[in-house]
Amino acid sequence: MENYYKAHTKFYLAVDCIIFGFDEDGLKLLVVKRDFEPGKGQWSLVGGFLSQGENLDEAAQRILHKLTGLENIYLEQLATYGEPARDSAARVVSIAYYALISTTKFKENKSNRNACWYPLNGLPNLIFDHNQMVAKAILRLRRKAASRPIGFELLPAQFTLPQMQALYESIYQQQIDKRNFRKKILSMNILEKLPEKDMTGSKRGAYKYKFNPSKYNELLNNGYHFEIINNGKQ
Repeated sequence: MENYYKAHTKFYLAVDCIIFGFDEDGLKLLVVKRDFEPGKGQWSLVGGFLSQGENLDEAAQRILHKLTGLENIYLEQLATYGEPARDSAARVVSIAYYALISTTKFKENKSNRNACWYPLNGLPNLIFDHNQMVAKAILRLRRKAASRPIGFELLPAQFTLPQMQALYESIYQQQIDKRNFRKKILSMNILEKLPEKDMTGSKRGAYKYKFNPSKYNELLNNGYHFEIINNGKQ
């Protein structure tokens, strides 16, 4: 086969994944300690190189599955990073994605001892431009969460309204009025109330709910706008 591009410089194409999780301690980031150079022993995002015959989304899903064992993860392309000196080993262009998974699901499938969850307010310094990627992903997550209930990927299958509110407060790093939050969420009719209660938070307990994706998709198809947060405030 004729090589039409032989006069052009070759470089590597990588995929880096910003993986958010949530538990009772707040929003967290999944990071790995590198076991190879450059940056051996330092903290890094989960990443890898694009393989022959796969597109970028497939590469990101493969990389996440290899680490977590999970499939069908909420995943969204974030930005491209191509500064010439961003990687000291070679010219590497990276496509950044951010993903949302449950911390409990990762623990159940954990296979990489070098990976661990860090709270967003206590992240270690990351290699290359990974800190920049994380900062951009947090801003994207906040914009998305303001108008779309995407946080359900971060919650357990059954959750309470206080847990859901704690998630949004963790994303925005601010307190949200309880009454207004409950009113907005319940008015969307995308939650199914369950008969059982979670008794760990108070004597009265809190009813559990589950997300109804079919009702959510129906509202989306009808052009409904989910206004959960107004300019970061209730």
